Amino acid sequence: MNIHEYQAKKLLAGFGAPVSQGEPVLSLDDIDKAVDALPGPVYVVKSQIHAGGRGKGKFKELADDAKGGVRVSFSAEEAKANANEMFGKTLVTQQTGAAGKQVNRLYIEDGADIESELYLSILVDRETSQVSFVASTEGGMDIEAVAHDTPEKIHTIGIDALAGITDADVAKLNSAFELSSTAAADGKTLFPILYNAFVESDMSLLEVNPLVVLKDGHLKVLDAKVSFDNNAMFRHPDIAELRDETEEDEKEIEASKHDLAYIALDGDIGCMVNGAGLAMATMDIIKLYGAEPANFLDVGGGATTEKVTAAFKIITSDPNVKGILVNIFGGIMRCDVIAEGVVQAIKEVGLEVPLVVRLEGTKVAEGKAIINSSGLNVIAADDLDDAAQKIVNAVKG
Repeated sequence: MNIHEYQAKKLLAGFGAPVSQGEPVLSLDDIDKAVDALPGPVYVVKSQIHAGGRGKGKFKELADDAKGGVRVSFSAEEAKANANEMFGKTLVTQQTGAAGKQVNRLYIEDGADIESELYLSILVDRETSQVSFVASTEGGMDIEAVAHDTPEKIHTIGIDALAGITDADVAKLNSAFELSSTAAADGKTLFPILYNAFVESDMSLLEVNPLVVLKDGHLKVLDAKVSFDNNAMFRHPDIAELRDETEEDEKEIEASKHDLAYIALDGDIGCMVNGAGLAMATMDIIKLYGAEPANFLDVGGGATTEKVTAAFKIITSDPNVKGILVNIFGGIMRCDVIAEGVVQAIKEVGLEVPLVVRLEGTKVAEGKAIINSSGLNVIAADDLDDAAQKIVNAVKG
């Protein structure tokens, strides 16, 4: 689960992290009040969407030479004008895709007197099975570009889960950031704060880009991107309440209600598969034969007929889907349950696109019998390769 920058900063401030004074704007009526609550004379007006690259983004409704989704304003009047111009517009960034995202929330914060910008993130390093800091002196930039062009400027510091973050870890981070004096002293306080916030809140990602050194030598969290482990949200009802469903795909929201692993993609072949590995393989072989998957959908090993029906409805609700591939290898999941769900869903919502079904494993004979006796126009497949070729050919005519 992702949250907005202003929510992330409030959360981090609760742990003691230094952040700028700021005010969220949730409607046009909030703008004047938010600006007037800040000391100025410099204000930063920030679009609040779940995507990076806001500063370099462009608003669809504004001229190409208009300022981006993060604007520094040098008076209260300019800040209010920028906020009114940005609110409700569609911001397109390198992460939103061409459709962009509507800016329904803004964050207006006090300006900062910046000396230098750093990059910091905390994540789970799957290679070492440790919570790890990623540190670079190249803050404010696209970290992927830094990793590609100057990988020596990126440092990874793993934290021992039993020991927690130690003085030695802090020293490594200060060295990686090339901090000294006041900034290094701040690091001794800030880095444990961020680590504790990450662990105690069950985050999966905490990114501060940039972490800034101010001209007075102190550190400040100038931006914050936070993602949480969905599976841990039952422990954090206060954090779960921060979820902004308007930033999420409606199909993904519906899938979460049925405990389905669903991610919308940009292709035109809908996939319903059991098991994440098989789902990945299914998407790969669709691409191998020259088409693109419209989704990742794993119904899991213990799906019911109702769950499968919901999954099929979600796939067919995507207007981009031109064909559907059901690929089931019955281990824990039974093929007859999948077949019953597919038949029930088609009876409820209809079938207007080609459907290829490949069943194998537990109760496969019963599953095939259910499909064959349903009277539905279904293309049967013998194996995954055969299924992929048939659905791609059917979609391409």
